[in-house]
Amino acid sequence: MTLTRIMERLGYKGIATPHGFRSLASSVLNEQGYNLDAIERQLSHIDENRIRAAYNRSDYMDERREMMQWYADFLRRHYEEAKKPT
Repeated sequence: MTLTRIMERLGYKGIATPHGFRSLASSVLNEQGYNLDAIERQLSHIDENRIRAAYNRSDYMDERREMMQWYADFLRRHYEEAKKPT
């Protein structure tokens, strides 16, 4: 089963997509000043600079853990805010 299908089953059809979450993550993490290389590695993007890609083998794991925890907290805050009655 694809992530898109899982999200549809959870009630997100027409509301959110996996790509949307990736796009949002890239945008807000860049706005927060996180390391561009860590963001790109988290999104599994390949460096277009072949020389740099050949030599930079870092996985940025510590930064990525911190960054993704921040993103999870960000999503949770916005989710909780959206649940509040207006």
